[in-house]
Amino acid sequence: MTEMLLRADGVDLPATLDVPEDAAGVIVFAHGSGSSRLSPRNVVVATYLRETGRLGTLLFDLLTPGEDAFYENRFDIELLTRRLVAACRWVVAREGQERMPLGLFGASTGAAAALKASVAIPDLVSAVVSRGGRPDLATGALPLVAVPTLLIVGGADYQVLEMNRKAQAMMPVGMARLEVVPGATHLFEEPGALEEVARLTRDFFTEMLEA
Repeated sequence: MTEMLLRADGVDLPATLDVPEDAAGVIVFAHGSGSSRLSPRNVVVATYLRETGRLGTLLFDLLTPGEDAFYENRFDIELLTRRLVAACRWVVAREGQERMPLGLFGASTGAAAALKASVAIPDLVSAVVSRGGRPDLATGALPLVAVPTLLIVGGADYQVLEMNRKAQAMMPVGMARLEVVPGATHLFEEPGALEEVARLTRDFFTEMLEA
């Protein structure tokens, strides 16, 4: 695991990169509003993915501390998308990783950025997973998504679940799959809920990146 600064969109963003020697792909995480690369939920999922020995992870801050102080920046999906695209290009530019498939894992607002990024760089992104995502913030990009997408939502996260159902209907037929974790709320704090998110994510990325 390597801590570093990732240069993206003209700023330096703290990042944590961990890529196993025999990795089949790298999963780039996009955290939700008010969070960071240290999001405990994303860290749990990233750890679970790395334990396969086949998936690397990149967690990074989408905003600088100064930018994050302004609430509106957390919902500036265009800004977040630019940062995510830059991070993806940075990963594939690293020596020995030029041909490595990428997956995007987005939470909340980060999911909107992940979906838009997949449209911007379909040649680099092989699959997207959204955890409790806000795809409604990427409405214009949804019909253009051309990579397999998994939408994971808590069964008790009623408003977000409805948003995701509508988003799935707007995406190309067969491109998006919706998985509902029974009884889970938005942060998947219920016993076993986050572990189920991690399992679904692992199985999906393993299938899509190693195909």
